[in-house]
Amino acid sequence: MAFSQSDIRTSASYTTVRKSASEGRREGKRTAFLCHSHLDADLAKGLQGYLHRKGWEVYIDWEDHTMPERPERRTAEKIQAKIRDLEMFFFLATQNSMVSRWCPWEIGYADGVKDLSRILVVPTRDGRGVTHGNEYLQLYRHLDDTQSGGIGSFDAGGKGYRLSGSQAPT
Repeated sequence: MAFSQSDIRTSASYTTVRKSASEGRREGKRTAFLCHSHLDADLAKGLQGYLHRKGWEVYIDWEDHTMPERPERRTAEKIQAKIRDLEMFFFLATQNSMVSRWCPWEIGYADGVKDLSRILVVPTRDGRGVTHGNEYLQLYRHLDDTQSGGIGSFDAGGKGYRLSGSQAPT
C-alpha cells in the first residue's frame, strides 16, 4: 500500500532535536539513507519525522553541512559513503524521484553495495490518487505500516516482517 503524500507532509511538523544518523547508530537506533528528489523536500522532511517517531534516524543529504554546495565528484563520494555506512536505504517514490537524474543513480549504487533486504521503496500516492514507485516494487521490498502499528518490510506479494525502531540487527 502506498503512503499518502498529504499524510507524509503532516509529519513534517513533528519537531525534535535530531541527531545525526551516525550518532543514532551509536545509541542503538536504526539508520537509513533517504533517497528522494530535492523537489520533494517537504515529503522528505515529513517521512523523516514519521520515521523518527518510530525510533529511526534518517539521513537527508541537504541537511549535511559537509556536502558541497553544488554537485561535484566529492558529492557523489559522500553519498556513496553514506549509502554504504547506514543500515538501510529508503527510496521515496514520487513523480519527481521517478524522473530525477540522481535517484536512479543512488538506488543503482545501493543495489550494488547493500543486501537487497536493506533496500526499501517507499511508494506514495499523490492527491490525484496516482501511485508512484510501482516500477521498483517487483525488484525491491517496500516499506509499509504494519497491523501492530509499526513499520515493516514487505515483498511484492505482501509478505513481510516488522522493522523495530531500535537496536539494529547484526
